[in-house]
Amino acid sequence: MSIQNWFEEKQSAWLYRIVTRAEPDPVKSTLFAELADMAESQARIWQQQIERAGGQVPEFRPGLRARLVARLIGVLGPHALRPVLVAMKVRGMSVYRGVAVHGGHPMPTSVGEVGHRHKGVETGGNLRAAVFGVNDGLVSNAALIMGVAGATQEPKVVLLTGIAGLLAGAFSMAAGEYVSMRSQRELFEYQIALEREELEEYPIEEQEELALIYKARGLSKQQADEVAAGLMKNSQQALDTLAREELGLNPDELGSPWGAALSSFVAFAAGGLVPLLPFLFGAGPYLLTAIVIVTGAALFGVGATLSLFTGKAAWWSGLRMVLIGGAAGLATYLIGGLMGGLLT
Repeated sequence: MSIQNWFEEKQSAWLYRIVTRAEPDPVKSTLFAELADMAESQARIWQQQIERAGGQVPEFRPGLRARLVARLIGVLGPHALRPVLVAMKVRGMSVYRGVAVHGGHPMPTSVGEVGHRHKGVETGGNLRAAVFGVNDGLVSNAALIMGVAGATQEPKVVLLTGIAGLLAGAFSMAAGEYVSMRSQRELFEYQIALEREELEEYPIEEQEELALIYKARGLSKQQADEVAAGLMKNSQQALDTLAREELGLNPDELGSPWGAALSSFVAFAAGGLVPLLPFLFGAGPYLLTAIVIVTGAALFGVGATLSLFTGKAAWWSGLRMVLIGGAAGLATYLIGGLMGGLLT
């Protein structure tokens, strides 16, 4: 494991140098240059452990992924590559959240304030994700049903298509969300485990890194040093704060892959079920009209609900959603009618 730790620190230092050259802000650039020196120092600690155990460190060569990221930094800049750089063990990305003296979240000036600003940040996030999931299922399945209805007026065909679209979309969303959340959680757990190991191995260096980040984000050197020193008195608090400030992660909110998959499935299926409701009541010759009315009402409701998160007027958000969803349904209906005429 020590060879791996040595390599991670050497590669981090190499990437820090790339970020330093690409960062136009002199304050941030100085931070990353100092973090590069820190990483080199930490790499030497691992090297000494390896040599004491009778091992030998190889010549350092950055990996293919690191070289690719370095090229992307030159093209896009470090700000655009924050998630990638965090995954590559480049710390200090929290400086891009803004500094203390210019609005936004205030920087902590004491240990008691650390982590306080993170509470409640995700309030409403689950509800918002559920609403968007319902909207995805509603629009996609309604558009699919309208497309098939444009090609054929056979109710059984339209119904089977709608059911297939609902199930395929819901399972696809659930599988995609599971893979995404599982991969994200594994990355976060790996990063936090590395941080825990480094905190145990060289706490003084980790304290200095944290102080550098706080200093770059607006605190005076004395304040930054005091806050960082206070944090290191409690190992769990120190790890939580390092994860937040160096990695941009909240260890308490890594997410559940199965929970995310189930919620995505249910939300999409709930939305996809709406255009199928007229089939339950036997709308007969007015089936298509009933589908349009029910779907339009649901779209308006979803849009009005989204106004809770956007601050816009509920009637305008609802109307906009009806227009967008209606345009998608009309387009697929016309295309379905055209394709149905060509294939019959």
